[in-house]
Amino acid sequence: MAHRLLLRRFLASVISRKLPQGRWAPLTSKALQTPKCCSGGLTVTPNPARTIYTTRVCWTTFNVQDGPDFQDRVVNSETPVVVDFHAQWCGPCKILGPRLEKMVAKQHGKVVMAKVDIDDHTDLAIEYEVSAVPTVLAIKNGDVVDKFVGIKDEDQLEAFLKKLIG
Repeated sequence: MAHRLLLRRFLASVISRKLPQGRWAPLTSKALQTPKCCSGGLTVTPNPARTIYTTRVCWTTFNVQDGPDFQDRVVNSETPVVVDFHAQWCGPCKILGPRLEKMVAKQHGKVVMAKVDIDDHTDLAIEYEVSAVPTVLAIKNGDVVDKFVGIKDEDQLEAFLKKLIG
């Protein structure tokens, strides 16, 4: 009963709020604050009282989906790529992964990171001769330029990334 009353009050407040010329007030984000044309020539203008501020997110880490995705996003990448071959069941991988992601993010887009689960992408692991996890490859212009196996501390990871970036 209380829910119905709250819903009625909410709907009544929404229905009573109208913009000039009888248009309803949409709830939009900051990214959608430009007027939009709808069918029939109506223009919908956002309500500034309901603005949601958003920030731009820079993605430096991605999960490889399949072989063609690896080819497109890693081998054909103009940006150097760190490839983390890992497994869900691997304890050291769970330690290295976040540490490596943090170090890659500090490079501000000079390098990106691809994560490859060896259980899902065995063919890629075989192709790149991954015999233990975690294995991390540095790929630049489609070629493997450096590699390490196991856990590294932040200083070693920074040196690895600096060598890749050049």
